[in-house]
Amino acid sequence: MKISIKMPTTTDAFNQAVLAQLATVEEQRFLFWQVDQAQQGAVIELIERLDVPFASQADGIALMVKQAALPVLVKWAKQAWPADDELQSSLEALTKETAILWRAGRFTFNVTAHPLVYGILNVTPDSFYDGGRYQATDDVKAHIDQMVKDGADIIEVGGQTTKPGGFVEVSPDEEIKRITPAIEYLKANYPAVAIAVDTYKYPVMQAAVELGVDIINDVNAFLDDDQKLTLLKDSQVGLVTMRSSREHEYENLTVAMKHFFEENLAMLEKAGIDRERVLLDQGIGYSKVADGEQDYDMMRNLDQFNYLKRPMIVAISRKGFGKQLFGLAKDDRLDVTLIAESYMYLHGGRVLRVHDVKETKQLVKMLDTITSGYWQL
Repeated sequence: MKISIKMPTTTDAFNQAVLAQLATVEEQRFLFWQVDQAQQGAVIELIERLDVPFASQADGIALMVKQAALPVLVKWAKQAWPADDELQSSLEALTKETAILWRAGRFTFNVTAHPLVYGILNVTPDSFYDGGRYQATDDVKAHIDQMVKDGADIIEVGGQTTKPGGFVEVSPDEEIKRITPAIEYLKANYPAVAIAVDTYKYPVMQAAVELGVDIINDVNAFLDDDQKLTLLKDSQVGLVTMRSSREHEYENLTVAMKHFFEENLAMLEKAGIDRERVLLDQGIGYSKVADGEQDYDMMRNLDQFNYLKRPMIVAISRKGFGKQLFGLAKDDRLDVTLIAESYMYLHGGRVLRVHDVKETKQLVKMLDTITSGYWQL
């Protein structure tokens, strides 16, 4: 017997639209388990433990499984029929087909199987939350040590803020001077942690690539300087490409965002950058009206981009919505950040860019435990 992805067929246009929506936005996997009738009883007993809809047919069983439940189904099927080579082969193919990979420098991340906690380290005097906290060498090293201890998969070094309400631009040389010690410390002491740099300047990107970083995060989406594309094409660096709407508003935000990401991905691919190297950032906090309604719309609509098959970053840590809704100071926004991150994580945001690594690791573990909490024998 074997399992394969198979969308149910229907001639009804409405049903087709609903099924397509479930398969993309809701990340429902439609499967067909090809099995003879003699074995159907044992297969159905296993499927029922997943609390999913299914229908028995003459040549097998059709079922609908959420992405979070798929690893559970694969594990149980492997354990139940270890000697069935055809089944085992189909399970391996199914796992591979549904995985979303992000290739970033020295690393290939399977964000479907292993979500990422992406720690923020701003070595700046004026970043919106932690500006000025990590400038002395010992403070920078101590903070890196703590983030690694708390479980950060990635640490991003930022040498210039782009916070709402305006910021002071520094020269590329100054930005490079700020970020280099932290990058070198990470490389020397924590080779298992990916290194990211947050910059929109070509000279800084060039220096970062030469220093051996794994990821470049550009708030300008790599659109403003063709030199960036040439540089990154010839590297293996992962890209975080962010959509900013500080210059204009939208009549239909979701449609505009879909167009932006589709065009941005096409532009990067045309430049010779493999799609698997790209991670998408909605740009929450980068609206024309800072901390306005667009931010909540973007928190809600994250799952509308699952069809692009690229990882989505959740980048809302301690941002201004906490002040806008509840009047909270920056140091008091952790709780509302974790609540909003939980919603976005459950809707497809598998990379969480945060100031608070320890608490975010707890969030991920708790939610993953719940979403995989099916009936055990």
